[in-house]
Amino acid sequence: MSLLERLGCEVDFPLEQTCCGQMHLNSGYAREGAALAQRFARVFDGAEAVVCPSASCAGMLRHQLDDGPPVYELSEFLVDRLSVEDVGAYFPHRVTFHPTCHSLRELGVGDRPLRLLGAVRGIELVELPEATECCGFGGTFAVKNAEVSSAMLADKVRAVLDTGAEVVCAADNSCLMHIGGALSRQRTGVRTAHLAEVLAS
Repeated sequence: MSLLERLGCEVDFPLEQTCCGQMHLNSGYAREGAALAQRFARVFDGAEAVVCPSASCAGMLRHQLDDGPPVYELSEFLVDRLSVEDVGAYFPHRVTFHPTCHSLRELGVGDRPLRLLGAVRGIELVELPEATECCGFGGTFAVKNAEVSSAMLADKVRAVLDTGAEVVCAADNSCLMHIGGALSRQRTGVRTAHLAEVLAS
C-alpha cells in the first residue's frame, strides 16, 4: 500500500476480501472456486483498478470474471497503468529475480518487473540461471507431487545460490514461501523479498 500511496494512488483495502478461489478451482472444486471469484467481484465493485501482489491470483480472476473491476498484477499496474518504471526506491543489495510461472505464461508480464528493479538505486541485479524454470510449488502440485516438486525446488535453489545473491525476489508469495523455505532449511543466508517490498524500500 505504501508504494502505491507514494505514487499518488488512493488505496482501499476491503477487509471483507478473501481468497480469489484459485486453489479450489485447481483442486477440482470448480463451483466453489467460481463462487469465490464472484464474491471477489462484489467486494471490489466500483474500484477503478484492483492490484494483486500475485500473478496467479490476477490470472485466475481475469479468466473467471466476465465483468467487474480491471485486475492487474503489480508490475503491470505500475508500468502500463501509471507509466512508471522508477518508483524512487533504494535497495542496496545483490538481488536475483525469479519470474513466476503465472506472470510469464498466463499474464505475459515480460520484463516489466526487471525494468522496475533495474531503476532501483543501490541494487545489484544479477541474472538468475534458467530463470524461466518453475520452482516446483504450483499450489496443490507441491502437495500432490511432493517428490517432483522437491526436485524442481532443488534446481531452483542451486540456481539462486550460483548467483551469489543476498536476496531472491519474485512477484508471488507462494513461490517465495517455497524457495525461502528451502533456503532457510539449508541455512544459506539468502533471504526472499516480494517485488513490492523492494520497490517500497
